[in-house]
Amino acid sequence: MGMTLTQKILANHAGLENVTAGQLISAKLDIVLGNDITTPVAVNEFKKAGFDKVFDKDRIAIVLDHFVPNKDIKAAQQSKTCREFACGHCVSHFYDVGKMGIEHALLPEQGVVTAGDCIIGADSHTCTYGALGAFSTGVGSTDMAAGMATGKAWFKVPSAIKFNLTGRLPENCSGKDVILTIIGMIGVDGALYKSMEFVGDGAHTLSMDDRLCICNMAIEAGAKNGIFAVDDVTLNYLEGRSERKPVIFEADDDAEYEKVIDIDLSKIVPTVACPHLPENTKPAKELSDIKIDQVVIGSCTNGRMEDMETAFAVLNGNKVAEGVRCIIIPATMQIYRECIERGYVTAFIDAGAVVSTPTCGPCLGGYMGILAAGERCIATTNRNFVGRMGHVDSEVYLASPATAAASALTGFITSPKEVK
Repeated sequence: MGMTLTQKILANHAGLENVTAGQLISAKLDIVLGNDITTPVAVNEFKKAGFDKVFDKDRIAIVLDHFVPNKDIKAAQQSKTCREFACGHCVSHFYDVGKMGIEHALLPEQGVVTAGDCIIGADSHTCTYGALGAFSTGVGSTDMAAGMATGKAWFKVPSAIKFNLTGRLPENCSGKDVILTIIGMIGVDGALYKSMEFVGDGAHTLSMDDRLCICNMAIEAGAKNGIFAVDDVTLNYLEGRSERKPVIFEADDDAEYEKVIDIDLSKIVPTVACPHLPENTKPAKELSDIKIDQVVIGSCTNGRMEDMETAFAVLNGNKVAEGVRCIIIPATMQIYRECIERGYVTAFIDAGAVVSTPTCGPCLGGYMGILAAGERCIATTNRNFVGRMGHVDSEVYLASPATAAASALTGFITSPKEVK
């Protein structure tokens, strides 16, 4: 029996000719990632285990993004631990204030991750890099510590679900609407410890930013990883930025999938996940009576340049509704700078929004937009669990940048198709 795309990458990194679903393997790692919350825990475990050096200073990435710029003393201490470890071990990919960004937007942008890689990160949304044709998955801080020391990790080879994409997305729809639709179909455990592999003619029509968004939220369906095959879109994105030569793998024609799910992209509509699970999805047009207090456009899911372009197209020349707080967070310093140079930041401010330096901030209820009891937020983030963005009696609705920006103008959840 042939192998899926994910299985091909894992077999290669395990030094095996073939692997099968459920098999336990030890695989070599190309990149080990941590952030300002998870790295300090990993550093403690690294020291407790008696490790005194990292396996490769160029294969470790530490990104300060969740509580940076530091929001309080504890956050400052966590960042200090990261800085001291990175300096002490000469970690080449260390991103601090001034050059940092939200990790899962920053690493692809900077070419740190590439096609064919095997990547672990002490953050659940590490599955983002599957958009580049890599195997990437989130792990705990202890696994991060072991990975930094040995350059290896244990995996159980996942089985796979094939998502056959056809057609082309209609206007006002994006990758966020695609993945919310899929999670609404299969549920938050619909791909539990499985690989979500996106294929078909429709997959080739999706931009890299759309693919990064889709793979980012694979974990919200319980998946081990999400992945797209390498095509011209991938290679064009990687050209001139990838640190290492991309390695291209392809699924075998006789690869075994648990199921195949067909998705016609032309039938996707602006979609919103209602509280308190990403699977609780409805078309945006059915939620027009829900009043909102806050809008967040940003995060590792939707803070990329195309997301900023979409927000600008909706907000430019318009005004945020009275009583609505609109927070826009470009995901990296490069994106932030481009927003300034294009005049987007001025347009956002004129519309009545605030623009932040890159940070995860409000996505996890960290800072920069905490909700009070009874408040509602529509956000381009990835999770809407109870208390995710603040008080346990607040509500978070997940949506695309187009839907979030349209809602900012009306003060109610609004389909972008309803805003001129």
